[in-house]
Amino acid sequence: MKWWPGRKQTTREKENRSAATSSVTGGPPLIETGAMLTVDLDAIASNWQMLATRVSPAECAAVVKADAYGCGVREVAAALAAAGCKTFFVAFLSEARAIREITKDATIYVLNGVPPGGAAGFAGVNARPVIGNMGELVEWDAFCSVHSWSGGAALHFDSGMNRLGLSMADAPALTTRLKNPEHGIALVMSHLACADEPEHPLNTVQIQRFREVRMMFRGIGASLANSSGIFLGPATHCDLVRPGAALYGINPTPGSANPMRPVVELMGRIAQVRTVPKGESVGYGASWTARRDTRVAVIAVGYGDGHLGATAALAGEQPAVMVAGKRCPVLGRISMDLIGVDVSALPEKNVRRGDFAVLIGEGLSVDEVARHADTIGYEVLTNLGRRHHRVWTFSLPPPQ
Repeated sequence: MKWWPGRKQTTREKENRSAATSSVTGGPPLIETGAMLTVDLDAIASNWQMLATRVSPAECAAVVKADAYGCGVREVAAALAAAGCKTFFVAFLSEARAIREITKDATIYVLNGVPPGGAAGFAGVNARPVIGNMGELVEWDAFCSVHSWSGGAALHFDSGMNRLGLSMADAPALTTRLKNPEHGIALVMSHLACADEPEHPLNTVQIQRFREVRMMFRGIGASLANSSGIFLGPATHCDLVRPGAALYGINPTPGSANPMRPVVELMGRIAQVRTVPKGESVGYGASWTARRDTRVAVIAVGYGDGHLGATAALAGEQPAVMVAGKRCPVLGRISMDLIGVDVSALPEKNVRRGDFAVLIGEGLSVDEVARHADTIGYEVLTNLGRRHHRVWTFSLPPPQ
């Protein structure tokens, strides 16, 4: 595993150089916080390699915006670069700067484009804006002309998302401009709105519209597929795919088995174990009342740590955490810093103050946690708070 310039090995790495895996840590010390978030960098690299093989000969890039979906952009980018990833997508220029610190040679695209007066920053980082409107394009052209900058850019065409992007009607006029070999446009791209619903009719519409764009911009690389789009088949692969969520273990094929390796594990410390008498309630709003004397483990994690509030049981599923290897139901509302869990079914010796419960992992997927919070896995990952002690695990290279 290669790392960013200047990264120092931990004492553990030095002492266990012959070991199969090691780790680096970040955030507050474990004793000073309520939870530990572990990120398996090998799993991220493996997920990227699987997708790269699936789309070959197209190139597989990596979307690492929002702190690599909450998994740590510097650590994740280093792992992906070591695995062979050469192209990264971020949302903002500040994120591009972090990637450039890790790899000097990678191609970096900034999805949210050029803010007014912001063109010079792209040259400073050697990043490529994804241009989505004519105002941006005019400003970018002016900057490149005045400063003789040829670092490249992408054109984003809106094929049906109706978010960012040049209109399809703009495409024919722009082809004339791009006859100049110094135009600097390295990629044309669009974004699928419903790729996680394979039968949605908008997928076919967008694929056809983007096919027309590709025909107009022959000789320039093209990119359409996100994580779920990859699984719609070769028609979406074009020259470059842009997986994000799938790299971090979120299922890109909802309704089918998840083809990706899980990446994160979130563990919370049990702060107290108490007995709640029959008829008493737990938590804010008294939304749960004990039907019998109930042993409750109070876990020192809450929505202040990004663990989103579980709703009532959805579709017959009860929100749960893993305690001593057993699924234990969540009781009442999740607080800012605390969660109550029913551990009555466990022997008392198996649940003690200071033990750790698993909130994500051991069969509790990010997607399941998201379902109970009535949201999506993307939001769960990107909301995991900075209060956690963080551990990134990875395979060590052979001893030198």
